[in-house]
Amino acid sequence: MARTGRPRAFDKDQALERALLLFWSRGYGATSIQDLVEVLALERGSLYGAFGDKRQFYLAAVQLYWDTYERELIAALEAGPVLPALREVLANPARAHEYASDAGVPQGCMIGNTTAELVPQDAEAREIVARSHARFTRIVADALRRAQAAGEVTPAATPEAQAQLLLFTVQGLSLVSRAGLDTAAALAAVDALIDALRA
Repeated sequence: MARTGRPRAFDKDQALERALLLFWSRGYGATSIQDLVEVLALERGSLYGAFGDKRQFYLAAVQLYWDTYERELIAALEAGPVLPALREVLANPARAHEYASDAGVPQGCMIGNTTAELVPQDAEAREIVARSHARFTRIVADALRRAQAAGEVTPAATPEAQAQLLLFTVQGLSLVSRAGLDTAAALAAVDALIDALRA
């Protein structure tokens, strides 16, 4: 008997969260529409109707990734002393090898991955990445400004310049971690940078 009535409803937010993990673990190019259909248990028509094509679905997932990361970053920097929180932010990519070999586990920073895979030829992806970088720099600079005023961080450079240095470091570590790196050496470099920021 043919099915009648409206298609089965689904939770769009939950579907986007699951798609985020799939895109994050495999990358944009290696994730097919069929992969999304199977993992999300959705019909193609429902997927296209809710999210558009694969590119739009991916960009929505990248935005969700950043929104979640930003909330966590702000919470971490407001929870106590700034330098220990920043050390954790920088150290996370250096520990990626602890789980990167597991299938289906997120790989690196999704903003960095998007930069490498889509930004050279996709203006919308470039805009999302640029906005994310600007937000990271602003949030971290605000925290560093407070830390300078409290005597925790050296005023030898402006908070904006210090925040840019931290952005370059965390993005670089995220990218290098995908190719494998010496964790001890990476963490030593992180500690050296944090010590250089110390008042």
